[in-house]
Amino acid sequence: MTGICTGRVAAVTGAGRGLGRAHALALAAEGAHVVVNDLGVAPDGAGASAGPAQQVADEIRAAGGRAVAHTGDITTTDGAASLVTTALDAFGRLDALVNNAGFLRDRMLVNLDEDDWDAVIRVHLKGHFLPLRYAAAHWRAEAKAGRRPDARVVNTSSGAGLLGSVGQGNYSAAKAGILGLTLVAAAEMARYGVQINAIAPAARTRMTERTFADTMAAPAEGEFDAMAPGNVSPLVVWLSSTASDGVTGRVFEAEAGRITVMEGWRPGPTADRGGRWTPTEAGETARTLLAAAEVPQPVYGAR
Repeated sequence: MTGICTGRVAAVTGAGRGLGRAHALALAAEGAHVVVNDLGVAPDGAGASAGPAQQVADEIRAAGGRAVAHTGDITTTDGAASLVTTALDAFGRLDALVNNAGFLRDRMLVNLDEDDWDAVIRVHLKGHFLPLRYAAAHWRAEAKAGRRPDARVVNTSSGAGLLGSVGQGNYSAAKAGILGLTLVAAAEMARYGVQINAIAPAARTRMTERTFADTMAAPAEGEFDAMAPGNVSPLVVWLSSTASDGVTGRVFEAEAGRITVMEGWRPGPTADRGGRWTPTEAGETARTLLAAAEVPQPVYGAR
């Protein structure tokens, strides 16, 4: 297989189904050797099975590509470290990391218990940090040894992380944290030849087809399937390739045939009196500034 990722090695977490599977297949179609990571858990994180990761690896090999399955838990030190080791042992290098693994435990805040909070933060936020940490350590070592990498990381946030989502306080907090992690990692790793970006995709997966059933419904036969996971993957492939040289610390929304560069927090209307406000003055000034500011977009799921 040849393409814009020919000869590159990519590790994709949560690649047994949905978006991760689509990314793994698309990377392989463009010539990448792929480490297919998946625990094979249920949509809420319960259980485990080696089947999904192995099936995707087998599918890639059947199409003429090269892939290995990895079923380690990337929210643990051993699992994340072994993801990098698997790439090195199987293919001799690691060029791209696509962090995608996750699950949902949706509750309104007053019904959200600590275990459901911890589980979602762990799989999404810690599940991004640990693979990134071990991949980054490998690439830094390569750079210090005089073998400067041309490496890429693609993190997966969400519209819930950008705007919030009713009933998804844990998920929204984790996905917002991934954006902060992306910005810091991009700044820290630039000197070592590593570019790090994030996507906020919208697609039909096990996580979304129930939560957003109306918008995620499959189209009539012959119509463009706007919510197919594969619509997001071309951007992921490009960001994983050397063709994306110079692009780092960015966040993209990707949905159907649309790609948007997201522009995050930036200073808006400002007032500075050069001294301390009284509470009343601060409130009056805040209202004046708000009147001149852009109205924020609505929170997902708000009515």
